[in-house]
Amino acid sequence: MLVGKLFFMCGKMGAGKSTAATALANKTKAVLLSEDVWLNALYPDQIRNFEDYRKYSSMLKPLLAIHLIDVLNAGASVVMDFPANTVQQRAWFLQLATDARVEHEMLYVQVSDDVCLEQIAKRRTEQPDRAAFDTPETFRLVSSLFEEPSASEQLNIRLQD
Repeated sequence: MLVGKLFFMCGKMGAGKSTAATALANKTKAVLLSEDVWLNALYPDQIRNFEDYRKYSSMLKPLLAIHLIDVLNAGASVVMDFPANTVQQRAWFLQLATDARVEHEMLYVQVSDDVCLEQIAKRRTEQPDRAAFDTPETFRLVSSLFEEPSASEQLNIRLQD
């Protein structure tokens, strides 16, 4: 019987989580699920600030949870390009893996704030539709909520190489 594995990402805004998630999905032949893609498809032009993001992101997760467990139980591995940047977010991923009875791995992308800000500025240029959201102010707000993972969370953590 095939057994899937759940991969998810931790790192500050602009750290390179999406790039790492895409590379990981390609390397492991896993299904890639991107929060940005789902949010843009379900709620186009409705996310203008961080509070909008929080609202719609919290609405998205229950829609995906049952489907994700089914995909994992079917034997496919899944890379979630969703942030696991707080204890609460990481607990949701861990619960998914527990409910699906699969292993999990959290990829922790650690880079400096300066690198994050540089990458956010580049992203604003490359993806003008994100320019209003991807700002240094939003980065500072989101970073103030970031919680370093701890051993007490019982996560299988791999640092980005």
